Amino acid sequence: MPEMMTTQAGDPGAFRDFDLSRVPSPCFVVDEAAIEANLKVLRHVADASGAKVLAALKAFSMFSTAPLVSKYLDGTCASGIYEARLGREEYGGEVATFCAGYKDSDIDEIIALSDHVIFNSPGQKDRFLAKCHAAGVQVGLRINPEYSVGEVAKYDPAAPCSRLGTPISQLTPEVLEGVDGLHMHVLCEQGVDPLLHVWSSVEFKLIPYFKQLKWINFGGGHHITRADYNHDVLIHLLKDIRQKYEVDVMIEPGEAVALDAGILVGEILDTFTNGMDIAITDISATCHMPDVIEAPYRPAMLGEVEDGSTYRLGGPSCLAGDVIGDYTWPAQVKIGQRFAFLDQAHYSMVKTNTFNGVPLPAIALWNSTTDDLRMIREFSYSDFKGRL
Repeated sequence: MPEMMTTQAGDPGAFRDFDLSRVPSPCFVVDEAAIEANLKVLRHVADASGAKVLAALKAFSMFSTAPLVSKYLDGTCASGIYEARLGREEYGGEVATFCAGYKDSDIDEIIALSDHVIFNSPGQKDRFLAKCHAAGVQVGLRINPEYSVGEVAKYDPAAPCSRLGTPISQLTPEVLEGVDGLHMHVLCEQGVDPLLHVWSSVEFKLIPYFKQLKWINFGGGHHITRADYNHDVLIHLLKDIRQKYEVDVMIEPGEAVALDAGILVGEILDTFTNGMDIAITDISATCHMPDVIEAPYRPAMLGEVEDGSTYRLGGPSCLAGDVIGDYTWPAQVKIGQRFAFLDQAHYSMVKTNTFNGVPLPAIALWNSTTDDLRMIREFSYSDFKGRL
């Protein structure tokens, strides 16, 4: 059996009272008020610590919320040319771009779009250093702390033989020539304690280089907006590093921006029995929530109970493994019945695909405070056909 990631979804909050019939199915519904509540927490961390907080577009890039995100955060971090362009066009603020490998044909545009360009290896840094400096863009190098805190091996950037980052044991003055800052991303849906452990492991190894550095970026994976996160410890750590080494400090939360702020609404299409009760839904794990299979993990369902009628939920695709999980309702489900999975604003939205010609979920923005609901996007056959 593969390692199963722990579901981090919290309380359904205002979605407990949302009428699922108000939107088409399937549909992502994002609560603008919940997004703002998360952003206020992140702004507090930034103000109290002096660190810059950048929104990781790889996790949540619903740019209809860009004006709200930009109101609270210092900018965005991108994982490639399209995210860098989206960050610059829609969000404003700083744009920090990291990619494991840049193409020659993209690098000029990436430099033009970015304030910081972060390289994965000394080789790529050396190839494009002159161009960055000529454009006045700061150069970063991603390091691998060679210290693992990840709970699942395939999501651990510091795992043995990782392709991500320059091993800290390979740092030399020559490797860091022309480098303005260091980037380090090792967390995945974690609290502050793992970050403390990693910092304790690398701090003294980096001391010889701080005089030449302008900043250090601790990447993403910080679950800062989770109810049990210790903000005071994080603030103290970031503030201490800033003051002790006279460098700017950045973090790049992604999930934390949209944590518990979105649901994916679906509908029961059919039920039958094959060893257990099975329900086919218009939500596909492989098309709409790929991490259910890739991670794997079991998403929490709105209104699930411990005792009642249990069904194995699966999508409409031909993939035998298009199974979401086993879920229990108070009574037997009916054809056409609506349901929703919690905490689907981050990652699920950016990973959807049209395998088998399965339609993409619509996107709606709701404000749980005002009850205002607007459809942001509904997809059609042309979205499937146009990309092929």
